[in-house]
Amino acid sequence: MKIDLSEQWLPVYEALASSVRMKIIKLLAQRPMNIKEIAAALDLSSSIITMHVGKLEKAGIVTAERVSGRGAVQKLCRLAVGAIEIEFPDSGGSPNKTCEFSLPIGHYTDFSVAPTCGLATTEKIIGHFDEPRYFLDPQRVNCNILWFASGYVEYKVPNLLLKSQRLKAVEISLELGSEAPGVNCDWPSDIGFCLNGVKVGQWTCPGDFGGKHGRYTPGWWSPRIGQFGFLKVICIDETGSYIDGDRVSDITLSQLDLGGKQWTFRIEAPLEAEHCGGVTLFGAGFGNYNQDLLFKLFYEVLEEAPSR
Repeated sequence: MKIDLSEQWLPVYEALASSVRMKIIKLLAQRPMNIKEIAAALDLSSSIITMHVGKLEKAGIVTAERVSGRGAVQKLCRLAVGAIEIEFPDSGGSPNKTCEFSLPIGHYTDFSVAPTCGLATTEKIIGHFDEPRYFLDPQRVNCNILWFASGYVEYKVPNLLLKSQRLKAVEISLELGSEAPGVNCDWPSDIGFCLNGVKVGQWTCPGDFGGKHGRYTPGWWSPRIGQFGFLKVICIDETGSYIDGDRVSDITLSQLDLGGKQWTFRIEAPLEAEHCGGVTLFGAGFGNYNQDLLFKLFYEVLEEAPSR
């Protein structure tokens, strides 16, 4: 998760301003736990833990859903982020500048998907569930959520840098989860990311989460369908490729041929993967993060050659 000093992120700062909530985060970093297990580990009442977990949920740090187990319904909690990065205002001392833009998730230019699959806007389903042909529906450009059990979606990404600007790093952030029939918090999926035809990394999503509405998910969307995912940040520079700050491959910028006017970015769940659990991609108006595909290009301005 990347945050800044704007007021929209106050719930995150408030959630972290508690020793109890810090202990809960440390516990959930080891494994998902229900409310009673957390309460027992911290020697606190379940009602107190429920209050603290609620604040962590509001901040998007923890997800919690009701699941059946041992003859009763329990609230299972797990971490929703692997790291939090705080971006401070530019002091003007850094030589690198940035160019940011958003790409709607329905603006893919190529795809190959297998059921279960579908698309929806914030107002309605596009076509019908489990019909890949609707990924060609003209309304697809307006979709705010899409999902598929295996396959890929691919986007053409504009390179907005000028000739006088040298690319130093590419950062891509997106919210996504697995795709199970219905929802299933234990549904791992190996999700790969390719830039200009080169696989830069892979992340294993633990599940497809539902049971309650995502923070921005419309009220008409059934809680029995995926509600929210994890915000992942992919970064590629000249040292390698990273997801949430963890190195995932040795692929560097120089290996990606990024000098052209456009690039391709692919999100895939290959059928041959060890965990083929599909992809749910959340755009603006769905999930816990009100965003589409966000691209941030870090660059330096080249010095002009001196005139003769």
